[in-house]
Amino acid sequence: QVQLVESGGGLVQPGGSLRLSCAASGIIFRINVMGWYRQAPGKGRELVATITRDGSTRYADSEKDRFTISRDNAKKSVYLQMNSLRPEDTAVYYCNADVSQVTTSGLWNLEVWGQGTLVTVSS
Repeated sequence: QVQLVESGGGLVQPGGSLRLSCAASGIIFRINVMGWYRQAPGKGRELVATITRDGSTRYADSEKDRFTISRDNAKKSVYLQMNSLRPEDTAVYYCNADVSQVTTSGLWNLEVWGQGTLVTVSS
């Protein structure tokens, strides 16, 4: 069983900042790509940013100048620093990880999602 637990969401005024954290736990051999996605009210889930194990990052175009993704492999954690927040950033933010586990048949990869953390940008 692998779990991702997010924290750091909340209410922030436009122009403010928040830092989201996500920690993985459970039977993990290796965490490969980690990422953040979000789902705004009435919309589908969309990519915010991803980061590989060696630190290569990818961002959605609208976030790449305001958000920074990072990770700590030793802590099995990923972070999202969000600056210059806008009302349209309001959404539930989900942590995602591609995890490798060792089984009797070899390595097994599974995709894991966190439960989400709500970010509300409003004055």
